[in-house]
Amino acid sequence: MLKKSILPLLLLAFTFTANAQFGKLLKEADKAKEKIMQKAGGSDVLSQADIGKGLKEALNEGVGEAVDFLSATDGYYKSPYKILLPEDAQKVAKKLARVPGWNGVEKRLEEKMNRAAEIAAVKAKPIFIDAIKGMSFADAKNILLGEKNAATTYLHKSTFDNLFAEFMPVIQASLDEVNARDYWRKAVTAHNKLPFVSRANPELDDYVAQKALAGLFSLVEKKELSIRENVGDRKSDLLKKVFAKQD
Repeated sequence: MLKKSILPLLLLAFTFTANAQFGKLLKEADKAKEKIMQKAGGSDVLSQADIGKGLKEALNEGVGEAVDFLSATDGYYKSPYKILLPEDAQKVAKKLARVPGWNGVEKRLEEKMNRAAEIAAVKAKPIFIDAIKGMSFADAKNILLGEKNAATTYLHKSTFDNLFAEFMPVIQASLDEVNARDYWRKAVTAHNKLPFVSRANPELDDYVAQKALAGLFSLVEKKELSIRENVGDRKSDLLKKVFAKQD
C-alpha cells in the first residue's frame, strides 16, 4: 500500500522538476536569441524604432540641404532645377517680342518666377519638417529595404497634396513680392490685344508651385540616394547603424 501511494508522488515530483527544467531551458534559449539579435542589430522593437528615427533624420537632412541650396540666390535660377516658362507662356513671350516695350519678356519672367521659388523654398521648410515628423514607424523597415528612393517616394505620396495646398499661398505671396504675377498679367493683356492670336491664361501660380516642389523633392531624393550609397554621408551613429542594414 505504501509503495502504491509513493509512486504517484514520485511521478508528480518528476513532472514538476521536468517542467521547471524545461521552463529554465526556454528562458535561457530566449536570452540567447536576444543576445544574437542584439549583435545582429537589435531586437525587432528596437530595430523598428531605430529605423524610423534614422529615416526621419535622413529626410530632415535631405530637406535641410534642399532648402539651403534652393533658397539661396540663384538656387533655382542658375541650377539644374531652374523653372522655365510653360510652353503656352513661351508662345506668348515670342509673340510679344515683336511688340515695342515687351522685348525680353521670357527672360525677365523666368527670373521673377525663380526668385519667387527661392523665397518660397525657405518659407516652406517647416511644412516639410512637420510632414516628416508625422511619418509612421509602421512602414519604416519596408522603406529602408525598398528602392533607393523609397523614403522620398513615401514622403511624396503621403504629403504632396497637403504640402501643395499650404505651399500655394507662399508661392503667390512670393510671386507678388517680385511683381511676377502683375507683370505676367500685363504681358498677357498686351498679347491678347494682338490680331489673330488665341487668348492666353494669365495665371502662373499652380505651375510655379508644382515646379518649385518638384525641385525640392528631387534634391531630397538625391540626398537620400547619397546616404544610402555613401557611408561617408552618414554623419551620425544612428544613420550608420540604420543604413548598414541595407548595405
